[in-house]
Amino acid sequence: MTPLVRAFVGHFGEMGSRWGINRTVGQIYALIFVSPEPLNADDIAAALEFSRSNVSMGLKELQAWRLVKLRHLPGDRREYFEAPSDAWEVFRTLAEERRRREIEPTLSMLRNALLEEPASESDRIAQERMRGMHDLIELMTTWFDDVQRLEPDTLAKLMKMGAKVQKLLEATGAIKVRERSDA
Repeated sequence: MTPLVRAFVGHFGEMGSRWGINRTVGQIYALIFVSPEPLNADDIAAALEFSRSNVSMGLKELQAWRLVKLRHLPGDRREYFEAPSDAWEVFRTLAEERRRREIEPTLSMLRNALLEEPASESDRIAQERMRGMHDLIELMTTWFDDVQRLEPDTLAKLMKMGAKVQKLLEATGAIKVRERSDA
């Protein structure tokens, strides 16, 4: 690996634990992501100095997250792996998977909890708070669905307009902005 690639792979591994994946999986993904050619498990193990079994487990996890795709090369029986090179596609896939794995089960639990008849005043208060959480998550998932339908170039333009849109809406009185607290 070149120093540039080594730095990226190392950083991705360190950040992996903060993103909910282990360091090894983060490094495997980073190496595949920056590779100009699909890589096989032996190439990955050699480049990262990981055991073949560690690489195999990492590749299975990355496939389950839909972050790498299996590919076969003509005349070669080995399995090769590649990652989408488009950062927007990677972001969308990660967001969809996190939603499927984390947000949807939480919404399901909240919906069921809100159908319950409160047995006490503390349950009523708990349900009230759960309703607020449910409504916020529902609003965010609806917004997420709308954003997911946008083309990447449109989404980038929208994101770049962020502060300008906020100022326009403030000027027209359409929104109020909270004062920032530096606690």
